[in-house]
Amino acid sequence: MNNQSADNLDVAIIGSGLGGLISACILSEYGYKVAVFEKNAQIGGTLQTFFFDGVKFDTGVHYIGGLDKGQPLYPYFKYLGLFDDIEYKKLDPDGYDHFSFEGDDQTYPHAQGYNNFVAKLGHFFPEEREGIKRYIQKVKDVCSAFSLYYLKSEPNINKELELLYESAKDVINSCVSNRKLRAILGANNLLYAGGKGNSPFYVHALVSNSYIESAYKVVGGGSQIARVLARKIKANGGIIYRANGIREFLIEGKTIKGIVTDKAEVVRAKNYISNIHPTTTLKMMDHSKLRKSYTNRLLNLSNTISAFVVYIVLKERTMKHRNQNRYHIAVEDVWDSEPKNMQDWGKSFAVYFTESKKHKGYCRALALITYMKWEDVDRWDQTENHTLKPDERDESYQKFKEKRAETLIENASNILPELNDSIESYTTSTPLTLRDYIGGPEGSLYGVDRSFKSPMKSHVNSRTKFKNLFFVGQNTTMHGVLGVTIGAVNTCSHLIGRKELVDRIRVASE
Repeated sequence: MNNQSADNLDVAIIGSGLGGLISACILSEYGYKVAVFEKNAQIGGTLQTFFFDGVKFDTGVHYIGGLDKGQPLYPYFKYLGLFDDIEYKKLDPDGYDHFSFEGDDQTYPHAQGYNNFVAKLGHFFPEEREGIKRYIQKVKDVCSAFSLYYLKSEPNINKELELLYESAKDVINSCVSNRKLRAILGANNLLYAGGKGNSPFYVHALVSNSYIESAYKVVGGGSQIARVLARKIKANGGIIYRANGIREFLIEGKTIKGIVTDKAEVVRAKNYISNIHPTTTLKMMDHSKLRKSYTNRLLNLSNTISAFVVYIVLKERTMKHRNQNRYHIAVEDVWDSEPKNMQDWGKSFAVYFTESKKHKGYCRALALITYMKWEDVDRWDQTENHTLKPDERDESYQKFKEKRAETLIENASNILPELNDSIESYTTSTPLTLRDYIGGPEGSLYGVDRSFKSPMKSHVNSRTKFKNLFFVGQNTTMHGVLGVTIGAVNTCSHLIGRKELVDRIRVASE
């Protein structure tokens, strides 16, 4: 493997996404001998970045929330040392997200700070100020009910379970009556793939609240977070193996006895943490060793939709920078926004802007993101293309991507009229790209699809049916930087003890 040895491990971690890296960081800090196994050349999962025509692009982490002192992400990042050597830039306090709608020339902001959020939307809907306040209070109540969100050591299991059954659409509708305002409050659901209308309100609340508290971009890209975590893991004696994933779990009774790497090496540890999708994990096992009801549920988990992305390099000093994100909605019901046919495709999208390093105040790059179904690309599902296997797909795939890119750019030009004349070059990604680089089944954006209609069907416990195997990552507690961070703390608490770990994080962040 390398000069360091992976013998006699306390914990083997499969996958170097944010959850795996945080788990390795925490456990190595506590003296556990850990090793992380990553199948790709670059670590970080959705924290990965890439360069195109000299410009760095984020693949997944476009902005993060709740980062100021007293807010939910702050104590975790403080404990993990993620304020060290990383620069964060706050997005526009009066509108970190702006929403526009087909046939409406007005844009509507989501502002930072609870009172500011109410004030800015109340300007457009003065008769709904009390309703917006009810919405904010409901969001705050839900977030407070989830113990680790605000670093409480004792969970309120009954309350958390009760909240799983609330519909995001229904709760928002119960707070405000104006149809446009209802749409504005729910229009950020691309952040959790809520376009089918099945999303629980707790998912909406946990995601939205963190940004309402504060919203930041990671200057230099999300890979900065992975870099700092990796450095700390190694300083604590941990090992990270790149380009060496896992092909098989070795099972004896209800215990994992070892893993077989892609290089055909057998690695043994006392405990194992899988940061890869539960379905993918299960496919590496002998199913006869497991209860059929358990395997059937995990193998049949429903996953969130994927995306098509156009990464655009802009000519210098041609487009003014917007210190915000833009979401354009072209459907009447924001909870029914997944494209049903090609005629609808690409009309609703998000835009994430990157400021020029040389010319402040100007935009150097942007990413256009819209939903894309796996069925659109499944004719190429037997192909594979990533840095370790750079096989270009056939000409039909290239033409497919080009046509879709042209459609999305044309749609985006309707709200960014200077875009067409500003483009220097661009590249694209599809669900196949997300599958190959991130590992989600069918390029799923956020892993397991959570539904208020049957929440326990989509629930993935961090404990598994094996005594020494645990799950971590976006498929357990929640997705997103905050959700995965909290989930990693929850997973590590099975080995360390929840109160002990929460207390240490709390003290370190004071």
